[in-house]
Amino acid sequence: MVDRLRSAAELLEAPSCPDCHIEMKWFRSELLADEPVPIIAHLFVCPHCKRSAQADTVFKASPVKPDKLSAPRFVAYAA
Repeated sequence: MVDRLRSAAELLEAPSCPDCHIEMKWFRSELLADEPVPIIAHLFVCPHCKRSAQADTVFKASPVKPDKLSAPRFVAYAA
């Protein structure tokens, strides 16, 4: 989960403050939902007027091929 937060924060552009028109600074990220699709909220704060903003990152569900699922290779039968 930490890897998801880190990669999502790296790809994100900081919003501009609507009052000061300067770039806001990242404050923190938190997980909003994990099921069915992970959503991460990134919170930003203006260093001048302390106004806050939020940007969400939604991850796409990646399909898993049947050969990548974990299952036993051999079925043992009880006699």
